[in-house]
Amino acid sequence: MTSPVPNAAAFPTIMSEVAQQSYPPATLYVVATPIGNAADIGLRALHVLSIADAVACEDTRNTTHLLSRYGLSKELMTAHEHNEREAAQKLIARLQAGQRIALVSDAGTPAVSDPGARIVDAVLAAGLRVMPLPGASAAVAALSASGLVQDHFQFVGFLPNKPKQREAALAALRTTSATLIIYEAPHRIVETVQALAVAFEPSRRIVFARELTKLFEQIHRCALAEAEAWLIADPNRQKGEFVLVVEGAPLADEEQAEAERILRILLAECPLKQAASLAAQITGLKKNALYERALQLKNED
Repeated sequence: MTSPVPNAAAFPTIMSEVAQQSYPPATLYVVATPIGNAADIGLRALHVLSIADAVACEDTRNTTHLLSRYGLSKELMTAHEHNEREAAQKLIARLQAGQRIALVSDAGTPAVSDPGARIVDAVLAAGLRVMPLPGASAAVAALSASGLVQDHFQFVGFLPNKPKQREAALAALRTTSATLIIYEAPHRIVETVQALAVAFEPSRRIVFARELTKLFEQIHRCALAEAEAWLIADPNRQKGEFVLVVEGAPLADEEQAEAERILRILLAECPLKQAASLAAQITGLKKNALYERALQLKNED
């Protein structure tokens, strides 16, 4: 039995409000599109795609199919990694003529490990306006479902293909306390996980976010030491596009000892939350991790 759409009667009112908002001409609209599930399109994104004079896209076939899902048909201009500079000049000419241009990638948010950054840079340098329309992002979706406690994260994107360059990139990230977000393709996933296991501590946790929002979506968390075995145990686990969320570097022993000393002093005088916040300001360490440790210390006492 199909369930009715909640508050379906409100949609015409919402879309009317969307249409009444300001969409200035001579503007490049950076439009996030779904990463798999076509229902994840934003209402403002749909409106801008409907009023745009043209859509600059990574692959015209993919964008034609996407637009057709929403009953739209637009003039398309190619803007991929091999022609970004040339495409930027064509777009700038049309923007200077007062047109609205929507910039999309094949999936997700343009200019984030996808073409678009050079175009945005050139448009801004030409003194023209750029407006982002937020929406689907594989990196943020994976992070939100990782369960890894962090105050900050670092978006790495795709690691270098060549082993030596990848090894150097991971070595530079080894002491980073931020949670790491890495994109990877299916044909390199095993090799990348092997490299991570060599570069980082085996106890660090890793989250595999595979085929997000699609039919065979899978999210799995385990210790890095177990990651390769999990992948190899089922060939299906190596299929699809991956986001890897890797736990940040653990505190060094001396840092941990000093943090605990400060926490104990503060806990004797302050509420737990305030103690963790003050300790984070003093040590520069992550507040959430300090809060968890403060909670442990309080329970031990």
